[in-house]
Amino acid sequence: MNNWFNKNGIHLAIIAFFVILCFTYFSPVLQGKAPRQDDVLQAKAMQTEIMNVKAKEGKGPLWTNQMFGGMPAYQIWVQYPLNISSYGIDLVTKALPNPVGTVLLYLLGAYLLFCVLKVNPWLAAAGAIAVAFASYNFIIIAAGHSNKAVAIGFFAPVLASIILTLRGRYLLGASLTALFMALEIRSNHIQMTYYLFIALIILVGIELYHAFKVKQLKSFGKAIAYLSAGMFVALLINAGTLWTTYEYGKETIRGKSNITTDKTEPANGLDKDYAYQWSQGVGESFTFLIPNLYGGSSGGALNEKGEFIKILQDGTVSTPLQTMYGQNADQALNAIAQTAGSQYWGNKPGTAGPYYFGAIICLLFVFGLFIVKHRWKWWIVAASVLLLLLSFGQNFPLISDLFFNYFPLYNKFRAVESTLAVLALLVPLLAILGLKEAQEGKYDQKYLTQRLMWSAGIVGGFALLVALVPTVFFSFTSENESSVREWLNKILQNNSGLTDKILGAVINDRIALARADAWRTVLFIAIGFGITWAFINKKMNMQLAFGLLALFILVDLWQVDRRYLNNDNFQTQTELANHFPEREVDQIIATDKDPDYRVYDSTIQTFSNASTTAFHKTVGGYHAAKLKRFDELIRNQFDKSVNQDVLDMLNTKYMISQDPKNGSFKVTKNVTACGNAWFVESVQFAKNADEEMAAISSFDAKKEAIVDDSFKNLIDTTRLGTGQEGFIKLTKYSPDHLTYEYSTAKDAVAVFSEIYYNKGWKMYIDDVEKPYFRADYVLRAAQLTAGNHKIDFIFHPTSYYLGEKISLFGSVLLVAGLGFAFYAEEKKKKKKA
Repeated sequence: MNNWFNKNGIHLAIIAFFVILCFTYFSPVLQGKAPRQDDVLQAKAMQTEIMNVKAKEGKGPLWTNQMFGGMPAYQIWVQYPLNISSYGIDLVTKALPNPVGTVLLYLLGAYLLFCVLKVNPWLAAAGAIAVAFASYNFIIIAAGHSNKAVAIGFFAPVLASIILTLRGRYLLGASLTALFMALEIRSNHIQMTYYLFIALIILVGIELYHAFKVKQLKSFGKAIAYLSAGMFVALLINAGTLWTTYEYGKETIRGKSNITTDKTEPANGLDKDYAYQWSQGVGESFTFLIPNLYGGSSGGALNEKGEFIKILQDGTVSTPLQTMYGQNADQALNAIAQTAGSQYWGNKPGTAGPYYFGAIICLLFVFGLFIVKHRWKWWIVAASVLLLLLSFGQNFPLISDLFFNYFPLYNKFRAVESTLAVLALLVPLLAILGLKEAQEGKYDQKYLTQRLMWSAGIVGGFALLVALVPTVFFSFTSENESSVREWLNKILQNNSGLTDKILGAVINDRIALARADAWRTVLFIAIGFGITWAFINKKMNMQLAFGLLALFILVDLWQVDRRYLNNDNFQTQTELANHFPEREVDQIIATDKDPDYRVYDSTIQTFSNASTTAFHKTVGGYHAAKLKRFDELIRNQFDKSVNQDVLDMLNTKYMISQDPKNGSFKVTKNVTACGNAWFVESVQFAKNADEEMAAISSFDAKKEAIVDDSFKNLIDTTRLGTGQEGFIKLTKYSPDHLTYEYSTAKDAVAVFSEIYYNKGWKMYIDDVEKPYFRADYVLRAAQLTAGNHKIDFIFHPTSYYLGEKISLFGSVLLVAGLGFAFYAEEKKKKKKA
């Protein structure tokens, strides 16, 4: 045991340092606080019904009616208890306070990768810090993109496992690949996994070329076989998650369009403009080196001591406004401050902050480009260039369009700038590999010093030029300046001189921001250069040099990260729990004991805000993967004006509005809501989705049902009564199990105010499965036989339940594989001893 501690003491010390580092950065967690993450808070609101059922029954439902009339819970919150990787994710996200576990995953995963690459432990620690503290990794935590953050955290361990396998440790490498890839997939952010695979495919291609060149195709083939087995096991483990996601994905906004008359709708996948909405600006990529070059966060205000705030406060702007607007001058001044005073000048709709890799890391990356001879340099360069070009999206469509139009699944993802998350791993990787080669004594001091000076000249020279003459390269003017200028001229009653003065002050403040960070970058480059030069020329002990590099990389990145994620982001659990305050109107609606009705809240952005779902089942909400049919319903029946007939068929029982004069909230009961289920007097058939959508634009949902021709065989119109002499009512409610009772003297068609989704919903009449069909574009309906009967709608998707059994089988294989692999490794060690 003592021998084991002696061998691993340095690793244990570094791990302990990482733990202390995380708790130091996130010190408010020691007071029981947690970060205020908007996306997480929205997700909790979406999960309201799911968690209520889970608290009551011990298991969360697979369906929720909390938003958009109802949808599968797969991408909201679902348990996969037979998937062993679920417990691994819980270990990351729940064993330690949020977000300590996530950042510790960043650090430990990257440290494992560098150790597999046989990097000196202190240098490996420096590399791990560079990977973990890249600004984007902290910005997404602040935004609440928790799944994305965890998925990024497993990039490095997946790569480490693959490298182990390629190096001939087949069983151990394949088993670890299965483990970490299973965790990567289970983190449930397929987009990030997809981007990682782009880089991995390039790696495999380069390894194949090398194997062919040195005539080692046999060992390469063996490694690929083991890796394929590991990947297959990872897929088996996540069969439930992948199957349900694949099945559901085809029915969402990422799937095929149903309507043909809407030319703005893509035939399949996302709309390109929507997918490219967050594209990285070509020039904006220099924020890798100078963080505030493009102003930082779009939500950030310009410097209080800058020119813009000065002219707002010294009377330059306020005095003319008083002449123009009198008592309303302050409102006009505030409007100018908010509209014209953005520090961010890139072309994204908004951004929480830049992609900053660190000044020292950028210096060492260029140094690595000069001195690393290993083939992996070409992999890193090729993957980095491709992913960078893809991140440009609409700003450089040549490559992006090729992928969007022809590569499988690529058009299912939005925010293409996210490819840069992989660069945040690759750039530090080459930087550390460069120092590793310098350490190994492969080159003489003169050669290394020369290349280091070249590197400093390139990155430091660029930063210095920005500091001295920033407008040589950058305009500091946003693409929408013409519209801002037009708006200002209107507000200032065509005082173009004052408009020029305001916009000039904004540009000067942006220049000042960029200059300050450029000088900051020059300073850190000088520090990084000095330490590396001293190490190369043996003026400084290797361990000290690597320790100092780790320290200054941390200081550099820490300072920038604190701009976007700091103690101000944290709140008490009580404050977080009350993030969406309950209004009086919410309390009034809550007195209704009907278990299944809906609310329409016009006081918020109804279909892109989940706040109301914290209290009610709604026709609105927020989700990035809503059902395609419901999205089409929103576009056609709500975007231009609200269709009351559609609200009625969705059983919208209450409407929340706000008085524009005094801001008070009002709740109105919708007396024409159709209820949970009803019999219709007639059925009208539509040839296709276009006709169906047109028909529900104006119809009496209570009396007629609009049904697609494809369901004609499920309706016998010769035996239909009106149902007026009978009744149908909901008697028992659970989100994934609804029970109705009905009585009718003749056969009748019943419409249920529940969203149609035939990938799991089954209908039983007196415990015998019967067919049902879609009506009114999004609802369920069925022809019911005369008499007194009970109906059960049960959500029992094969993709989940069979998928879980496959997951269990894969989990057993993983445990067996890991056990045998570690046993074999231990046996090898004993033989060598």
